[in-house]
Amino acid sequence: MSEVTDPWQSAKQAFAQGELLAYPTEAVFGLGCDPRNEAAVRKLLALKQRSSDKGLILIAADYSQLIEFVADHKIPQDKRYSIFSRWPGPITLLLPAQASVPEWLRGKHEHIAVRVTAHEPAWQLCKALGSALVSTSANRAGQPAFTTAAEVQQAFGDQLGWVLDAPVGQLSKPTQIIDPIRQTIIRE
Repeated sequence: MSEVTDPWQSAKQAFAQGELLAYPTEAVFGLGCDPRNEAAVRKLLALKQRSSDKGLILIAADYSQLIEFVADHKIPQDKRYSIFSRWPGPITLLLPAQASVPEWLRGKHEHIAVRVTAHEPAWQLCKALGSALVSTSANRAGQPAFTTAAEVQQAFGDQLGWVLDAPVGQLSKPTQIIDPIRQTIIRE
């Protein structure tokens, strides 16, 4: 009997070791890491030359992967259907953050930006990791985001622990960010 190998094993190892991962999202390549690992998040912010004040987006395969970050009990009952019926999909929502979510992850905000992705490669990655994943565009702050694995590898090379060479989704720009409780659009 031949041994079955896990095609995601190297991604899991990089994630567990606090390395940075690059993967396709709905519109651009994303850079990510374990949202529980402060050193990994700070490495990601330094690579992007991005301030921690802004906060970061987390993506997940399903809402259960986000529950340790989202203060679910603070989501009003009358808003729950309109919030959760948007997922899975290309919409990032600002939801109340758990009190335990550190500032280096949520920035200077009381909310955390989260998305249950429907983009198959990113969904499979979160599913394989069994975890939510930090997700920020693969670029340096103020520069255009990359859309191919080759561009990401050329720009960031050995600073990445793992790269998923798969196509980005069909969106022409990064996902919309909505505050569904206040009913405001943060990013078109």
